[in-house]
Amino acid sequence: MASERRSKSRAAHQAGTTTDGEAPWADLEMTVPTDRDHASVIALVECALVELTHETVGAVFISRQVGRSTRTQYVAADDVGEQFQKRYFDDRQGWYETTIPRRAVRDELITQLSRSASTAAERSGEGAASGPDIFVVKPVRELRTP
Repeated sequence: MASERRSKSRAAHQAGTTTDGEAPWADLEMTVPTDRDHASVIALVECALVELTHETVGAVFISRQVGRSTRTQYVAADDVGEQFQKRYFDDRQGWYETTIPRRAVRDELITQLSRSASTAAERSGEGAASGPDIFVVKPVRELRTP
């Protein structure tokens, strides 16, 4: 019985889904601020980077502030996951795209996802954000583009 479960799990992993039929990246999501510890945030970012490298998915960080929102998308730009396309959208300034190295993506995501409640409120300039910031991994075809 246990070997049968391991076999199903291994087959699902090789097929790109979990045993319940869900893609392995489907639960890579969180709101900011979070009660996760720093090591957990780093682990989430590392998992997301692996999925961005091996699947046709992108990572999205949406920051909501009073009267303004920004969206930063990261998509692998090469097959080895060393370069990523960064797409940044600001309600006021529109879209901006650039290519950045994996290390920069990792550092940016860790910084964004490690923000505390007070940092999020201070960032808005008006004492309170209009909603929590959101990080999610989703298929590239579902990412908003200009």
